[in-house]
Amino acid sequence: MNRHSVLFRALALAAILTFAAAQGASACTGIMLRNADGTIVHGRTVEFGIPLDITYAVLPRNYNFTGQTPLGDGKKWTTRYGVLGAIVFGNLGVMDGVNEKGLAIGAFYFPTAAEYTPTTPENQSKSMSSIDFSTWILTQFATVDEVRAAVEAGEAIVAPTLLPGWPPTVQPFHWVVYDKSGKSIVIEPLGGKLVVSDNPLGVLTNSPSFDWHMTNLRNYIALSPRDVPPVKLDGTTFQSFGMGAGMLGLPGDFTPPSRFVRAAVFSATAFAVPDAQSGILSGFHILNNFDIPYGIARVEAQGVTHADQTIFTTMRDPQSLRVYYKSYHDQTIRMVDLNHFDLNAKDVMRLPSPTAAQSVVDMSGQFQPRKTAEAAE
Repeated sequence: MNRHSVLFRALALAAILTFAAAQGASACTGIMLRNADGTIVHGRTVEFGIPLDITYAVLPRNYNFTGQTPLGDGKKWTTRYGVLGAIVFGNLGVMDGVNEKGLAIGAFYFPTAAEYTPTTPENQSKSMSSIDFSTWILTQFATVDEVRAAVEAGEAIVAPTLLPGWPPTVQPFHWVVYDKSGKSIVIEPLGGKLVVSDNPLGVLTNSPSFDWHMTNLRNYIALSPRDVPPVKLDGTTFQSFGMGAGMLGLPGDFTPPSRFVRAAVFSATAFAVPDAQSGILSGFHILNNFDIPYGIARVEAQGVTHADQTIFTTMRDPQSLRVYYKSYHDQTIRMVDLNHFDLNAKDVMRLPSPTAAQSVVDMSGQFQPRKTAEAAE
């Protein structure tokens, strides 16, 4: 066997391992909350089986984009609205973010189900990659109704395109879109077409398709946030052991169907908090329930083990145009305000990739003496 054959096999094996890790470990969860003052907030977790270099960028108005396809350049457009969003591996494809009109989008992994539209010379001028698609939506539209109309009119086509920095295979995604009014839709590449579904709960996870998840919720309609009252049988009273008996049967594993059910239940039963700022903190508390401890969800390929983990958690306030986030290595909540930036600037602004580690505050020196009754005498 010559050197080139060995090198080729090594590269192919690395690609297979990376692909297997990504496919087997990708568990994002998204929610939406409605607050007492009529505002909404929404957010999600980001999980993946390999490290993702995630940071934030601000895209200004009147910035030119060209979609990428397997045949080369695709759809060209100029941004109408400024955008604050998360980018991965340095690519200017916004995977998650909000624009100046309060429209937000999140790309979620959709393995075994995503079927993109093959690029042809006839449709190439409308084609783009999966991360171009979410960027196009954020930079072009202000409401969910506008997005639906454009997608259903076939103004854009998502092509099976390799993404720079990602594992060397076509990455499968579907998308959740929210606007400031609280409307939400899910867009999925099914059978080579983009299918749009209303998303009244504002919840999304991964495969299978969104309509399957909504049907599956019917299996859990008996769940309740209220405790089960005592039951008397033949003179003997049986009482639950403690709080939470109404949720007995709530699925607790990390599969997409189980996480979808939990996300729907947690967001639907959460008490409405006064305003968006309170809603952001409430959202983080809910999303904490979807943290995946490193090692509990694994995939093995060719003797190599990859483990999923919650790399990133973010909440968005579409009223104030603020995005809040924390990472696996630093649970400090950080915020970026889109209003801070000049959206008529010529250049894209990028936040350096996070390097901070979680700080621990030592409270030992804060203790104060307190006189007891005996000492006072």
